[in-house]
Amino acid sequence: MLTWRQFSEARPDLAEAGRGLFYQFGVGLAFLGTVRKDGGPRLHPMCPVIFDGGLYAFIEPGPKRHDLIRDGRYALHGFPPANNEDAFYVTGRAEARTDPELCANVRAVFWKERSQDDPPPEASSLAMFEFLIERCLLTHTTGHGDWNPQHTIWRA
Repeated sequence: MLTWRQFSEARPDLAEAGRGLFYQFGVGLAFLGTVRKDGGPRLHPMCPVIFDGGLYAFIEPGPKRHDLIRDGRYALHGFPPANNEDAFYVTGRAEARTDPELCANVRAVFWKERSQDDPPPEASSLAMFEFLIERCLLTHTTGHGDWNPQHTIWRA
């Protein structure tokens, strides 16, 4: 599995397109799929942060955080654009990151993206994860209803 930096070096075209789709609204937005304890899927919107060669997210206490700690497998899919059906999707394993300096740097980027200098007090309960990449799918379309979407599939 690769870090975002390693993925970007291996496939800069996919990483650039993926970053564009994750950040199309000015902040990172995606759907996070995890594996429940019973093996079923769980899906939630979340806010990824691409920073210094890593793909990170702060996850609040709850089911998806428990899923990531217990299993680690994930799927991350960008929000759909308004004017086409382009899509970006990565899968792999998420790992908790606890290095105080790294967490502080990613946290600063996350809040700066939201035009805030300091996180609210509730943010102290967030845990940071890095999403390592095993597979990727990029889909380009000519608009809604494109009967010939162009798919690029990549595996580490």
